[in-house]
Order: sequence, then C-alpha cells, then structure tokens
Amino acid sequence: MNGAVEAANKNIKKIIEKMTLLAYRTFIRSSTGATPYSLVYDMEAILPIEVEIPSMRRMARAFNARIRHREFKLGDLILRKVLHITPDSRGKFAYKYDGPFVVKEIFSGGAIILSDMDGTENALPVNADALKKYYP
Repeated sequence: MNGAVEAANKNIKKIIEKMTLLAYRTFIRSSTGATPYSLVYDMEAILPIEVEIPSMRRMARAFNARIRHREFKLGDLILRKVLHITPDSRGKFAYKYDGPFVVKEIFSGGAIILSDMDGTENALPVNADALKKYYP
C-alpha cells in the first residue's frame, strides 16, 4: 500500500515543480518590468490553460486587430456621429452624422474638441471613434 501512496506523491511533486517553474518564468519582475520568459524569448508565454480557454490577452489581441486608427490634425473638417435618438427621429432615414466641424484641439487619449464652422467652440470633448473625416 505504501508503494502506491509514494508513487502518487511523486506525481504530485512533479506537477507542483512544473507549476512553480512556470509561475517563476511568467511572473513580472519589478526591477525589469518584464517576465524572465519574455526577456529570453522576446514574447509572452502562453499558459497551457489558455490553449483551451480564451484569456483576456487573446481577447484583447482580437479586439485590437479590428480597431481602425484615425489620425486627425488641427483644422481638419470632420463629421460627428449622432449618438442619441432625437424625439422626431425619422427612423432608418435619420441622419447618422452631424457636421461638418473643425478640429480645435487634440488630446493624447483620443479626445478631440470641435468647433462649428463659424468658430463657436463646443465645450465637451468627443471621442475619436465617433468621428470621421469630411471631404467636401
């Protein structure tokens, strides 16, 4: 009976050793800001569980692949997406975009301050994903 218990303990010990080694290689060090695995192989380690279950990292990569990066410059003419439903909406025939507007100020996080064509500045910033360039 002791032989079976010792064999089971040996298997558990091997599993714990592999898990500990994997945890050590994939843990971010504060001194370098990277994992030892990424420093050696120049890529992030994929955990065995991530092969079966999608992780946040794989979902973020799939989401970021579909993002269209939009570049705006000061003075560009743009259209702003209508994000709210107006009371006298015409259903599917309602306008999808307002404008044109002029780009007045651009912030690093993707927020943009607009002004009307006559120079009246809008107080609230608009996210760049709700804008598109206007070509007259």
